[in-house]
This record gives sequence, structure tokens and C-alpha cells, in this order.
Amino acid sequence: MPQTPPDALLFIAPGCPRCPLVLQGLSELVKEGVIGRLEVVNVAAHPELATQRGVRTAPWTLLGPFELEGAYAPSELRRWAEAVDEPGGAAEYVTEVLRGGQLGKAEALFARRPDLLPQLLPLVGEPELEIQVRLGVGAILEGLAGSSALQQMVPELGRLSAAPDHRVRIDACHYLGLSGSAAAADFLRPRLDDPEAEVREVAADSLAALGVTA
Repeated sequence: MPQTPPDALLFIAPGCPRCPLVLQGLSELVKEGVIGRLEVVNVAAHPELATQRGVRTAPWTLLGPFELEGAYAPSELRRWAEAVDEPGGAAEYVTEVLRGGQLGKAEALFARRPDLLPQLLPLVGEPELEIQVRLGVGAILEGLAGSSALQQMVPELGRLSAAPDHRVRIDACHYLGLSGSAAAADFLRPRLDDPEAEVREVAADSLAALGVTA
């Protein structure tokens, strides 16, 4: 159990048949100390709070940084509560929501917790990552173009730019170009001699985007 258990926020609605199951499951986790605090909001009584959170259905749970929409079994709630402090917890969550085509949830996670962004790097480095997840990760990182958050990831992206699989090298070179960091050029220049033509092309385009000569 983590030293500081995550808190939970639950939105319920009158007559909702699934809400009691989630409420009970979260309450049990509070009793066990897996969750530190549970706040329950009735959307009928406080619709303004639901609007602020973008809640469109009930039950709706914010468990630590993870947004869980709909009915989750007690075992699933436990899984996500325990994943909050796990090294790959955010990556697991992002993978699941992107598989469901819910890019907005993934983006919202990093808006709440930008410190979790480095957990995307193992996904970038996975050559067999399913296409829907890979495209979603790309959309998230492209949305960070020029940001300090992406610049802080340059050293690890640089390592990935020399990965054995050319698909990983292509993606890493692309994100290095988006970083806006001059330090990215040191990783991109060696890729101009990459055995794969597409890697060479992306590296050249990224250097040009950085305004750096080869």
C-alpha cells in the first residue's frame, strides 16, 4: 500500500442502478486504507460541480489522477487505486483509454499531473505498440510541442532515437524536432547517417524545424 493513499471523488445520480456498487467498492477501499479520502457528490444537488468536471454520466470517479467513467467492479477500483503510485501506472491507464479511443481522458490526465509525462516514454520505445495507442501517444506529445515538459524528455528521447527498431527511431526523431530544444540536435545529427531512409528524412526535417544546420 502506498505511503500516501490516493483520494477519490465520486459523482452519483438519483436512481442510478450502478452507482451503489461503485460507492460500496470505494467505501471498502477507504476502510482498508487503500484510499485516503472519498468525496461523494450528487449531480442533482450540485450540477455546477458536474459541469466543472465535465461529468456527463454517473457513476463518474476520479481516483487519484485517473478518471473512471461508468461502473467499475471493486477489483477494478482496487487495481487503479494501487496503480496510482506504481511506476507504470499512468502508462497502463493511458494504454487502456487510448484503446477505447478516449484521447481526451489521456490528455486530461497529464493536464492534472504533468509529472507523469515521462511514463509515456516506454510506450514510445515499444515497437509493437498497437497503432491506436501509438497514434494517441503521438497526439499527446505533439500537443506539447515547444513546452518545457517535452524539453525535459529530450535526453530519454535521444536514447530512443538510437533504438534497434527503426519505427522507434522515427518517432523519437520526430518528437525531438518538436521539443524546440537545441540539445536535441546532438541526438538528431547521428541519425542523418541512419541505415533507414525514413529515419534520415525525419531527422533532417527535425533539425530544420529546430533551425539547426546539419
